[in-house]
Amino acid sequence: MLAAHAMAPTWAQTVYESKDKAGPVFSDRPSAGAAPVQLQAPNVVSAPAAKAPTPPASAAAAPPPYRRFVIDRPAAQDTVHSNTGEFAVSATLAPPLRASDRVRVLLDGNLLNGVYRSTGVRIGASDWSWAAAGTNSEHSVQLVVVDAAGKPLIETPAVAFYVRRAAVGGKRH
Repeated sequence: MLAAHAMAPTWAQTVYESKDKAGPVFSDRPSAGAAPVQLQAPNVVSAPAAKAPTPPASAAAAPPPYRRFVIDRPAAQDTVHSNTGEFAVSATLAPPLRASDRVRVLLDGNLLNGVYRSTGVRIGASDWSWAAAGTNSEHSVQLVVVDAAGKPLIETPAVAFYVRRAAVGGKRH
């Protein structure tokens, strides 16, 4: 009987009121001079249903994928005039390069050490001597966009070009 009585909601149980010198005393057990009190059902307001948490804006929308990446300079079959091997490469990327991504360069199929924050790249003399130096005047360049982990996202087609050096003492390279 106590277990069933204890499981009932408070407002459904019988409550008894008695008086002592401090004022009214309420109890769930009858005592001498106690009278039952009728309690009304409580006014209950339901909490709104919980919604699934909204993911942060950065995680909710992935950036659009790159859709176009082409080398503008040097153009295919162009001639680059350089005695040291230094020259500029520029490319068009759509959409533009994201702040977290980088550009890598392949010169004659060799991946250069530099990592660039732009689609405009300057090939230095040390890159040239490491990756492409030689008597052959035909070379190729290719750019690759990589994410922060180094994973390739998009690459340009390789562009073939020629390097012409100034003649020294009647010899041509």
